[in-house]
Amino acid sequence: MNKQLKALVGAAAALALTATAAMSAEITGAGSTFVFPIVAKWAATYKGISGVGLNYQSIGSGGGIAQIKAKTVTFGATDKPLTSKELAAAGLTQFPVVIGGIVPVVNVRGVGAGQLTLDGATLAGIFSGKIARWDDAAIKKLNPGVSLPGQAIAVVHRSDGSGTTFQFSTYLSRVSADWKNNIGADTAIDWPVGIGAKGNEGVAGNVAQISGSIGYVEYAYAKQNHLSFTKMLNKDGKAVEPTVEAFKAAAANADWAGAANNSFYILFLDQPGAASWPITATTFALVYKQPADAAATADALKFFKWGFEKGDQLALGLDYVPLPDNAVKSIEASWKGIQGSGM
Repeated sequence: MNKQLKALVGAAAALALTATAAMSAEITGAGSTFVFPIVAKWAATYKGISGVGLNYQSIGSGGGIAQIKAKTVTFGATDKPLTSKELAAAGLTQFPVVIGGIVPVVNVRGVGAGQLTLDGATLAGIFSGKIARWDDAAIKKLNPGVSLPGQAIAVVHRSDGSGTTFQFSTYLSRVSADWKNNIGADTAIDWPVGIGAKGNEGVAGNVAQISGSIGYVEYAYAKQNHLSFTKMLNKDGKAVEPTVEAFKAAAANADWAGAANNSFYILFLDQPGAASWPITATTFALVYKQPADAAATADALKFFKWGFEKGDQLALGLDYVPLPDNAVKSIEASWKGIQGSGM
């Protein structure tokens, strides 16, 4: 081989290595819109530190589950945890990412953030269409002194497969026998009334535009869009606002060791405690136990490890609750079962 040919071969090899490094330097994920604000924040900061980027599609939990099962992304994200049986059938494992709150948001003239109080039964009545006006007696009873208009309620709900819908409808099923028996809980349900919108983004946008409307979104979307959230009566009968402290109180008694033994299937809905927000939830990341691209999965786990250990203040800044240390230890220990994880 002459010197010129050797030089060309060497250059080609170097280019191939560069291209391989470039391809492995971006993690791909898809799913939950609930978790998108903090994933985006973590990703921007992490890229500046590590040089590794993350391309995350905020398409809803149903889409995230579908994409990870189709092996088109490194990880999926869902607010509806999969059962041990579902995970085993797909060859997947899951772990929680961060804790947040789902909040009812309203666009009612004269009503500001935190001025309106609802309870679970009344919320179920509104979203089932049985409570159809803002001056309904059930709403007025919870809000003496609040001037409520004689205006029709416009319900806004998710149109896509949504883990936020799963959490919200599961909560309504726990507090309303009528909802449980006639509507039920899932990522997509047969809504009796309302306007469908895609993603937390779509629900927030519609509530902002439609007078007399009510919807449900992850709390970061309520803040970012300057929407009026409601207070909620919790299991202890206390009126609480959605705050980091209220989300933390709902998750305070979580049995993380037990959850680890049950594939981290855990819900924080309708928890006892005077300070607990009743619709507290978490998002779960889904990865393959034997991934086709072990290097990409290892990169994704490094990203989440960084988020768990260094991203707390970023999470708190968006009103998410970081996972406690004992949960992080259980999660990172579970990664040892993922082929090529390096954990």
